[in-house]
Amino acid sequence: MRPDSTSDLAVAVADPPAPPRRERVRARRAPIGLIIASAATAALFAIPFVYLVFRNLSADAALFSAVASRQTLDPLLRTLWLAVSVSLTATAIGTLLAWITMRTDLPGRTFWRIACPLPLVLPSFVAGAAMLAAYAPGGLFEQLLSPLGVSGLPRIDGYPGAFLVLTSITYPYVYLPVAARLASLPPSLEEAARLLGHRPIPTFRRVVWPQLLPSARAGGLLTFLYVVSDFGVVQLMGFQTLTTRIFTTRLVDTSLSFALGLVLAVVALLIVVSERLASRDVAIAAGEPARRPVVIPLGRWRPAALLALVGSVGIGLIAPVVVLSWWAYRGLVNEAAGFASAEGMTALIEPTWNTVSVSVTAAVVSVAVVLPVAFLTARYRSPFAGPLNAVVVAGFALPGLVIALSMVFLALRVPALSSLYQTLPLLLLAYVIHFGAQAYRSAQVGVGAVDERLGEAARTLGAGRLRRLWRVELPLMLPPLAAGGGLVMLSTMKELPATLLAAPLGFDTLATRIWTANEGGFLADAGMASLVLIAVSALLTWLLVIRRADHLR
Repeated sequence: MRPDSTSDLAVAVADPPAPPRRERVRARRAPIGLIIASAATAALFAIPFVYLVFRNLSADAALFSAVASRQTLDPLLRTLWLAVSVSLTATAIGTLLAWITMRTDLPGRTFWRIACPLPLVLPSFVAGAAMLAAYAPGGLFEQLLSPLGVSGLPRIDGYPGAFLVLTSITYPYVYLPVAARLASLPPSLEEAARLLGHRPIPTFRRVVWPQLLPSARAGGLLTFLYVVSDFGVVQLMGFQTLTTRIFTTRLVDTSLSFALGLVLAVVALLIVVSERLASRDVAIAAGEPARRPVVIPLGRWRPAALLALVGSVGIGLIAPVVVLSWWAYRGLVNEAAGFASAEGMTALIEPTWNTVSVSVTAAVVSVAVVLPVAFLTARYRSPFAGPLNAVVVAGFALPGLVIALSMVFLALRVPALSSLYQTLPLLLLAYVIHFGAQAYRSAQVGVGAVDERLGEAARTLGAGRLRRLWRVELPLMLPPLAAGGGLVMLSTMKELPATLLAAPLGFDTLATRIWTANEGGFLADAGMASLVLIAVSALLTWLLVIRRADHLR
């Protein structure tokens, strides 16, 4: 009996096979120039790992005895449990919010698309401190709820507190790349499924989700590595992890501290290699992005979608902003609390400019630096692809303190680089090594989503390699590249350890101002500087990421 053509087409749309063209491209050998450029990039990202190995080899204490002790294994297991639970939850939340804001008819989508990434800009210690202050006995939330008869809010600390805060500030790692992929997804996939009678949820599960999986997996990996390297939240919540162990022993037992840092680096490398092996067979559909994207009416699901947005953004952004605003307000009306004078407000102008300039520069440089490795790993077959990928991505799991120390060590030990000590280029290098993985994973998705037949057509018309890259491929890759650059920009704005150790003398950013004010107990100063940081981040996110992506569609 002749098979039903409609059924065959439905199966082909729901479970698209990897295109033969992609297999032929993947079988090509990489150009030698691309391999050299990728190797140079990986050498930069390998600096912190070389530094850790050197310090451990030169240490007097036995590395293996320190690593195998109970004081190391227990924090390691707690670190892995926290990282796994947060990354899985953040992946689910980020994907859901991206789909709601990019594919539905929910009112105010532009506002939500700006608000959803903003929790990422909050320094972890600020978000943790604000959450603790809000839920503390007699805190802001208890004062607001007391007229309703609500008192005695549960204490937020330990694992529950660390999980809540880290999940609420890391889901943008998934939201931004998934939203960018939705913006560049060829509309023919969803339109074909709808013509064949598939409803929105089955269409998402069988057609859209396989195309979003690489972006969601990349964001989940970044979330995992961020949690592994975080210090501020777990320290405030009293939940001991490998990072808190490194910080508590860095002065009293430097050998143990560097041994634990090497353990953290090895764990990150293993996780990155495992993730790459698991994602080898994912086929990314290439095609022309939708200029008029598919819009799905929510209908009776509109309240639930709005609740998901309000809940996620409320915990990660609105609640901390309310607390920070309360701190700033008390300072404005109370001279003893700070920020009662115009001089205090104008003092933030220079740190704000420094924050904007260095974060935007770091974002642009990071995208440019990791692009060769993204091309190598996404398009070509090379024995170097796996190691280069692991080195570039794993650097994100190292604490900023280790990155900064490796930069200072490099500048002091290499005579040719001594002039870079405490200069902006050295600080930018630290930012690129620490946050370049964020741009790299989005760049991989962007490279994989470009139909290479367009470049082949341009080559037959006489366009050279650089001209094809600039005129044909980069415009198609720009939404994922902008999302990756946006992640780097937001992360750079709040980076503290690398800035404190590697920045030039007198170079203040909003993050360093927040840290100094918080350490001195000037909550009004910390609150006002944090609000300025959030406002500037919202403006830059709209100008450089969201508005640019909308312009391309």
